[in-house]
Formats: sequence, structure tokens, C-alpha cells
Amino acid sequence: MLSGSRTGGDSAFVTGATGFTGREVVRLLRAESLRVVAHVRPDSRDLAKWRAHFASLGAEVDETPWDEIAMRASLQRVAPDLVFCLIGTTRKRGQAARSAARPLESYQTIDYGLTRLLAEAARASGHRPRFVYLSAAGASARASSPYGRARWKAEEAVRSSGLPFVIARPSFIVGADRDEPRPAEMAGAMLIDGMLAVASLAGFRRARDRYRSTSNVELARALVRLARDPACVDRVVESEDLR
Repeated sequence: MLSGSRTGGDSAFVTGATGFTGREVVRLLRAESLRVVAHVRPDSRDLAKWRAHFASLGAEVDETPWDEIAMRASLQRVAPDLVFCLIGTTRKRGQAARSAARPLESYQTIDYGLTRLLAEAARASGHRPRFVYLSAAGASARASSPYGRARWKAEEAVRSSGLPFVIARPSFIVGADRDEPRPAEMAGAMLIDGMLAVASLAGFRRARDRYRSTSNVELARALVRLARDPACVDRVVESEDLR
């Protein structure tokens, strides 16, 4: 587990705030009395619900569309010390968007494209917030999956932005309060956790720690800790250090 004294960081702008991990990050930041601006898509079907939820935590809500110029203006106005990029999509959402003739939603357009947009907007805002990016275990230019390759491209966009950053790479993220059930992912996490537990008995403890699942609450605590730790600037943090 990483440690270190916390640095100043009195305000945060959180994208992906309505997500499984994002909502917990907002709650924890508010518990530490930071000013928190939770970004919610202006076209969200649950906009009223999220306004009420975040207001109950004492967080502000920002509804800037995903446009680089608009996002830059919002970041200039808010001037956050920390920017959390906790966004991503799934194959199921991409298929749903195609079937409904909505704008393309893919790993390239969301996981990579919007991360790059946010990093560029933060850089151009005139401030130098620390950029906290939620990536994934196995992200690599040579990853076998489009997801892993898109996450690597997003990491590269963050690293080349010129901003101080923290990149976190959790494995499966599990928990009981997902809005969108993912039975296949949960079954996969349970299977892999079981296999890793057996492998650790044979001495493969590092693999177990790297790839076993992490709860959204555990992950959110780690992200908040890493974001405020001066020893973690420009670090890529693997799954075993997110617990």
C-alpha cells in the first residue's frame, strides 16, 4: 500500500461522477471537506436524481457537454486542484447505441476520446490540476483486446498532456450497488479470484495481488488517497496498491 503525507488539494472536478466508483469518490472527497464539482452529462436521463443526490452531499453539479471548448471554459471557471477522469463505456452500451441509431459509443470514442478531450481541456485551462485517470489492469499498446489498447492510448494522452498525473490500473471492480447489472463480469471476477487464490498457494502471490478484484469503495478510497499524496505524482499505480 502506498503512503505519504497529503498535499493541498482543496477542490476537485469529477467526471464519471454518476458511475459505480465516481459517486463514491464524490462522497469521500466531501467527507474530507473539499469543494467538489460533480460532472453529469446534460442529456442524462437521471439528471434530476443526480442533482438531488450530489446536493445532499454538499457537492456542486456541472452539466457541461463533452466539447473541448466548453469543458475548458468550465475548468477555467472552477479552477480545480484535482481532476478525476473516471469515465468509460461497455460493449453492451456500444451495441445499444448502434441499435438505437445514437452517436457511436465505443472504447475509442469514450475511453480514449473523452479522456484525451478532458486532459487537453485541463491543460488549456491555464491551471495545472493533478489529473487522476482510472485506467485498467492490462492496459498496453499490445493488449489483445480493443479495450486494453484504448485504455493504453488514453494513458498516453494523459502522460503527454504536461499535467501532473496519477494513473490507476485496477482489475475487476465489484460491489453490490451497480445501476447496471453485469452478471458475466461478476461471474468472471469470482472465477478469476478463485483461480488466483489457488495459484497463490503455489507461490504466485504477485499475480493474485495484481489481478484479483477490487470493490468500488476500496478503489474510491485509494483514488482519493493517491490524488492527494505528493509522493504519487506522475505514477502509474497497479491493482495491488489500490487496496
